Amino acid sequence: MDKKGNKEHNVFEKLKEFQKKDLTHRSGRILGSMCTCPHEVGRKAYSMFLESNLGDPGLFKGTKMMEDEVIATLGTLLGCRDVFGHIITGGTEANIMAMRAARNSSKIKNPEIIVPKSAHFSFRKAADILRLELKEAELDENYCVDINSVKKLISADTIAIVGVAGTTELGKIDPIHKLSDLCLDNDLYLHVDAAFGGFVIPFLNEIGYKLPEFDFKLDGVCSITVDPHKMGLAPIPTGGILFREKRYLDNMSIETPYLTEKKQSTIVGTRTGAAAAATWALMKHLGRDGYIKIAKRCMELTELLFKGITDAGFEIITEPTLNILAFRSNEMSVEDIYSFFEERGWAVSISSYPKAIRIVVMPHIKLEHLLEFLKDLKSIKKVDKS
Repeated sequence: MDKKGNKEHNVFEKLKEFQKKDLTHRSGRILGSMCTCPHEVGRKAYSMFLESNLGDPGLFKGTKMMEDEVIATLGTLLGCRDVFGHIITGGTEANIMAMRAARNSSKIKNPEIIVPKSAHFSFRKAADILRLELKEAELDENYCVDINSVKKLISADTIAIVGVAGTTELGKIDPIHKLSDLCLDNDLYLHVDAAFGGFVIPFLNEIGYKLPEFDFKLDGVCSITVDPHKMGLAPIPTGGILFREKRYLDNMSIETPYLTEKKQSTIVGTRTGAAAAATWALMKHLGRDGYIKIAKRCMELTELLFKGITDAGFEIITEPTLNILAFRSNEMSVEDIYSFFEERGWAVSISSYPKAIRIVVMPHIKLEHLLEFLKDLKSIKKVDKS
């Protein structure tokens, strides 16, 4: 820190220099991220509530009212209006909270959790932080969790099972209805990680996609992760955790003697209210029709990309369920394909099961971006031959 301050103009000129080194979603070159350009309405709402702290909600009663409305709206979207939860930083915090709720609701001394091999890495963080034994269930031929594998992993120490609605790497939806029945039969906690799918699946189903049920309409589901900063178009960081019953929040609450609330259940203490305000504003502004339009457009572009990649002679790993797809080549390694696109300014990613180039068609992606990408894709074989 300089002894004397710098002029505002100079500070912002320097900021611009740093910003120039960043990729932007708006450029259309980021193809491997589940985040996107925040909607302008969300940006404005976020900036209005920068000083609000939901870790001390008695001081910010209007912001708390918005959070409560957001949780009820998300609950309605996901099958049950009367749910309990919070707007937090994102899927990682939500998944850790869910596992903490499951652990604290159990009396087992050496608790174990069962997650699909496709589960987000945040569950490994949760296991480490909470001292849980993590068991990974195998996937079936469609890259969804194998129910028989889950059954074999259940033991007297199992406290929770996790299913995913929109896997991070391939966008697959686990058979949550089967997991629900299994958890009800074994009196186990079921958490659904719908960080990505929560703002996609309900809207696609409204226009006839007939994707499988995954939410609170299934009696065995105890909690759901949903991220407004993904397909919800909210600013980063904006995540959500919903619980069917208030007791799950109570079971991980601690006393907060000097704050305006008596107990606190979230992992973080100070918690921005700006994220709740942005989500509230976006859901009010866009409505179900707006989100349907966004999801439909992303799926249409995904289908176009699917056809273009196939026509170019590349192998699609699995037909896309949501707006995520992965592909590879028999003639060129995944790493070489990745390097090829990186050199041309494209930010794709690599999936791990199996190894492939992974594309997420988020709302910032336009038709012209995909056509340019496919043009570069078709030139790979020419480069390879030379």
